[in-house]
Amino acid sequence: MGLLSQGSPLSWEETKRHADHVRRHGILQFLHIYHAVKDRHKDVLKWGDEVEYMLVSFDHENKKVQLVLSGEEVLETLQEKGERTNPNHPTLWRPEYGSYMIEGTPGQPYGGTMSEFNTVEANMRKRRKEATSLLEENQALCTITSFPRLGCPGFTIPEYTPNPVEGGASKSLFFPDEAINKHPRFSTLTRNIRHRRGEKVVINVPIFKDKNTPSPFIETFPEDDEAAKASKPDHIYMDAMGFGMGNCCLQVTFQACSISEARYLYDQLATICPIVMALSAASPFYRGYVSDIDCRWGVISASVDDRTREERGLEPLKNNNFRISKSRYDSIDSYLSKCGEKYNDIDLTIDKEIYEQLLQEGIDHLLAQHVAHLFIRDPLTLFEEKIHLDDANESDHFENIQSTNWQTMRFKPPPPNSDIGWRVEFRPMEVQLTDFENSAYVVFVVLLTRVILSYKLDFLIPLSKVDENMKVAQKRDAVLRDMFYFRKDICKGGNAVVDGCGKAQHSTEPAVEEYTLMSIDTIINGKEGVFPGLIPILNSYLENMEVDVDTRCSILNYLKLIKKRASGELMTVARWMREFIANHPDYKQDSVITDEMNYSLLLKCNQIANELCECPELLGSAFRKVKYSGSKTESSN
Repeated sequence: MGLLSQGSPLSWEETKRHADHVRRHGILQFLHIYHAVKDRHKDVLKWGDEVEYMLVSFDHENKKVQLVLSGEEVLETLQEKGERTNPNHPTLWRPEYGSYMIEGTPGQPYGGTMSEFNTVEANMRKRRKEATSLLEENQALCTITSFPRLGCPGFTIPEYTPNPVEGGASKSLFFPDEAINKHPRFSTLTRNIRHRRGEKVVINVPIFKDKNTPSPFIETFPEDDEAAKASKPDHIYMDAMGFGMGNCCLQVTFQACSISEARYLYDQLATICPIVMALSAASPFYRGYVSDIDCRWGVISASVDDRTREERGLEPLKNNNFRISKSRYDSIDSYLSKCGEKYNDIDLTIDKEIYEQLLQEGIDHLLAQHVAHLFIRDPLTLFEEKIHLDDANESDHFENIQSTNWQTMRFKPPPPNSDIGWRVEFRPMEVQLTDFENSAYVVFVVLLTRVILSYKLDFLIPLSKVDENMKVAQKRDAVLRDMFYFRKDICKGGNAVVDGCGKAQHSTEPAVEEYTLMSIDTIINGKEGVFPGLIPILNSYLENMEVDVDTRCSILNYLKLIKKRASGELMTVARWMREFIANHPDYKQDSVITDEMNYSLLLKCNQIANELCECPELLGSAFRKVKYSGSKTESSN
């Protein structure tokens, strides 16, 4: 989760005093990096995935499942047995926001050969097995996006009571500070977001109106005036960073061959973000209720929204410099490549002084406005030992701002004095229950980047339409019920090569007929006379590549899962979870998820993840049955 500095964290007031210093030196650090590596070419295509996990404990006797607050201890052992003992260990482990969470990645990035696709699932399985081996009896490692009863009384083990009154980090009514990772970055982020905003964060998720759900659905918070004012009728109210950052996701980072290729990929993949998010939808439940959304994106966006009332446009600007239209966790606000320039139709708030400074230093308009937009934000955490740095050889101040702009795509300059190249990070995916599913989504996105670069495809549409797609993608069953703006001819505009797209004959304004509304089935699988479909294009690419039989079989299995999720033949995780709860004998059609219902759901999820039972509605026949003993709850009922 971004930059993890060690040291003595400063309060918000102290951090605020150094904000201009951090911004000023962050820009100098970026300029040092840019001038050192702007002309770097021919970096090898490398990539890697990040999977976030939750630790859970099953109480079979009382039919209850809780989040286990032992992430730091498990992580320490994993690192000690892994990378600290052997630098070439096949897995790497990192902390995450929740003290019940850990993050696993491959030990080394994957390379550019097709056979690498056949190693992804094996590595994910190795991660699951490694971490599971350290757990106690009746504990399990789960890849679920949101824990259904997060924030309900007693949702952690050990159990803690939230403290909304006295000096805690979140002052949440529901989420105890003990559930936050003990690394000072996380609690400092939580506290400083709240202090900068001037009030607790506000998350309101529409409740799913079932047959017996009260209408209007209203929760009362007599002990908390702030909550009483912030909560909305017919919505599930949440009030802490943990409700967003305490969820899990699946991310992929790519190293491009050059800065221009990275910018091209950043733009093209930005248009794919809402499509893949809807396809990977896996989070329909919040705070013990069934919601009317399927994805966590808006929840996590609200959970870290540090904008003041002035910045949100609720009061006249007086103490702040800018009106800011989005949370710092949201979709991108500008394309970076020249061929994307005409599609930049969102009003972009920038720091004009930083923008001018970057132009004077030889940075082009598009990259300068991107960085100047990121730097309208304040640093949220600062460590006393990290205030004064060597700008030519360190990048902590730049990363301080960069890594707390959590957008759908992230454009990542190389670290100073490293052999790492220009990278882009694809960030919208929800984590899936099984290693097979997670591998399928990763391989699909990575293969798509290969096809984009090989065929010079062009998915660009006005960025405002991508934003509309992001809103639609989070809706319940969006993958089947909704339509998305997508480019009709993805080859015509893509004839412009990566380094020369600025020289191609583009009009200055996008034509309305360039894009239209399509279903995800059409976008993924194609429809004659409308759109060729991404899967058929990937299949065509595979036919022209030398691929060994085993790898080809694996890739086709993964693509089959994506294809069937898009068509509705297979359910998304979110739809499958909804059906499971709806059919539970204890469910009263009132949108409430009880402890026992949560236990049944998570037990089933764990059995599916460890291949102890089949789930054809979710996985179909594409799922390869390779048994392994990765669960410590196999004997459970």
